[in-house]
Amino acid sequence: MSNLTAVAVALLGSFGIGMLIGPLVIRGATKLKAGQNILSYVEQHNLKQGTPTFGGIIFLTASVVVASIFGCWRQSVSRMALLVFLGYGVIGFLDDFLKVKLHDNKGLKAYQKIVFQLVVAVLVAYFAFKNPNVGSKIQLNFGLGGFDIGVWYIPFAVVTFIAMSNAVNLTDGLDGLAGTTTSIYIASLTVINLIMLFDSVELGKSTYSLELRSLAITSSALIGGLLAFLWFNNHKAKIFMGDTGSLALGGFTAAQALFIKNPLIAVLVGIMFVISCISVIIQVVSFKLRGKRVFLMAPFHHHLELKGVNESKIVGYYAIVTLIAGVTALAII
Repeated sequence: MSNLTAVAVALLGSFGIGMLIGPLVIRGATKLKAGQNILSYVEQHNLKQGTPTFGGIIFLTASVVVASIFGCWRQSVSRMALLVFLGYGVIGFLDDFLKVKLHDNKGLKAYQKIVFQLVVAVLVAYFAFKNPNVGSKIQLNFGLGGFDIGVWYIPFAVVTFIAMSNAVNLTDGLDGLAGTTTSIYIASLTVINLIMLFDSVELGKSTYSLELRSLAITSSALIGGLLAFLWFNNHKAKIFMGDTGSLALGGFTAAQALFIKNPLIAVLVGIMFVISCISVIIQVVSFKLRGKRVFLMAPFHHHLELKGVNESKIVGYYAIVTLIAGVTALAII
């Protein structure tokens, strides 16, 4: 099977599995009364109270099953990407479980989340640093080549994991928002992955080619699973991904950028994740120092909501900006 055919089959297969298990996950979450507890100060979402959560299980299951069928676990890079995906998904699942169990929106304490994330991030960062197919060299783009940051790669990678996982988590606030934005992000980096794959095949780097092929298939499977999830998550959502999904996606987006040796381009393609983080930081700092808020509510998508922008339009705006950023990234590459 050719590389492009494998990527396409993985996407379609994962989408099909996601569409099959989606109704089962929704029915199970509803039966278990695993409803989302809406934050009291997000009054515009009161009607969403009780919508089932744990929807991340849909794309987690679909993508991991398809990646396993293709034997992606046999390649070290994609195996680690899957372990990050599942590891962060487990952290999110624990958080969601506690929220449902205790009937509040607290879940894991902030320090507990960070500690768990750090453990996974440090292990994966060390793996990437020691792996000959990843290493400590990162691309600078704009024709500037690469730069080897040596042992500093480990803390750099750890920060990347923590930042990306929490950025995607912050962006998960509207029906279809995180899923749509992340699927475009992953698709953009998958194209870069495929370009690298074609180059490595031409250069006769067989071992590296296998790693890139496997990672591309894994990424494509996740896109298919996400598209199936969005079928049920588009406005008005039948299920939310919860932290089970958002943390898993954040972990994978970081791993994907690091494993194709281009973490800096992820800042561009993930610009809406960056905006979510920055808006929260600005809001908190401004309120602490000046006692005033810059935004009506943070993250930024809630500010737009309170300004009267329709929820579906906000998702559309985020998708368009991310798509433009993805195309720009490809032009830079």
